[in-house]
Amino acid sequence: MGTSDPSGYRSDGEGPEHVVDLSPFAIARFPVTNDQFAVFVESTGYRTTAERFGNTFVFAGLLPDDFAATRAIAATPWWREVRGGDWQHPEGPQSDISERGDHPVVHVGWNDAAEFCRWSGTRLATEAEWEYAARGGIAGVHYPWGAAREPNGEHLMNVYQGEFPYRDTGADGWIGTCPVGSYPPNGYGLYEMTGNVWEWCLDWFDPTYYLRSPRRDPHGPLGGATRIMRGGSYLCHESYCWRYRVDARSANTADSTTGNLGFRVVTSATSCLGIEVGSSAVKEMASDHYFW
Repeated sequence: MGTSDPSGYRSDGEGPEHVVDLSPFAIARFPVTNDQFAVFVESTGYRTTAERFGNTFVFAGLLPDDFAATRAIAATPWWREVRGGDWQHPEGPQSDISERGDHPVVHVGWNDAAEFCRWSGTRLATEAEWEYAARGGIAGVHYPWGAAREPNGEHLMNVYQGEFPYRDTGADGWIGTCPVGSYPPNGYGLYEMTGNVWEWCLDWFDPTYYLRSPRRDPHGPLGGATRIMRGGSYLCHESYCWRYRVDARSANTADSTTGNLGFRVVTSATSCLGIEVGSSAVKEMASDHYFW
C-alpha cells in the first residue's frame, strides 16, 4: 500500500510503501449510480447535503457561458458555487439526469453516502480496502492495469485531456462523467477505480497515518477534520492533480459536494450479494451487477 514515488504528493502522505493484511470483503463493481441513488431517495425521502444547503460546486467548463446562478471560488476559479445544483441537477437547476441514470451519482457528501450505506446494509470501504481492490492484484504500479497511463496509446480511464482548466479535448471519449462500465475492468472485475469520479472512503484523513498504521485491517485515525477520498476524477490532470493513481490519496470535509465526487460500497464477505439490504429494489440491483 502507498508509494515512494518522488513525483507524488508528499503532503498527502502517500508514503511510505507498507504491507497491509485485510479481512475478506466484497466491493461493488461500480460506484453507486443515479438510478440506484434514486431508489434510496424514493424509499426514504432523503434530502442530500446540497439540497439542504441550496448550492453545490460545479466545474466552470461544464456550465454555459451566460450561466448566472454562480459564484467563482477565488483560489480555484474553475470551481463555481452553483445555486440550485444537486445530484438531480448536476450543472444547476436547468440540468437533469434523465439521460444519466447509469452515470455515478455526484454532488453527494460523505454524510449522504453514509446514509445510503445505512439504508442498504452496506458501508464505505476503508482506505486500505479501496486501494487493495483498485490495484486488481497488481502491486508496485500506479494504475489498475499496470505502469503506463495509456498503454499503446489506449485510454483506460476518464480524466482531463488537454490544457487544464481551459479545454478538455475529450480524447478519452468523455467530457464530464461517463456511464459506469465504460472502460475495461481491473483484475478483480471492478470498473473505473481510477478516473471518472472521486470515491468517498470510510477513514478520517491524516497525512502521517501511514507512519503508525497497523498492519492488520487499518481503519484510519480515530478522528479528524476531513474524510478520505480516492481514485481521482474526470477533472484530474497531471499538471495540476496527478491523483488518478491507485496509490494517491486526498480528502475533503464530510459536507463537501462537487460534480466529480461520488462513492462505492462494500460489505463483509459473509453478507454480500444483496442479503439483508434495505429494500427489494436494492436486492435486485445487487443480484444483477452491484457486487462482483
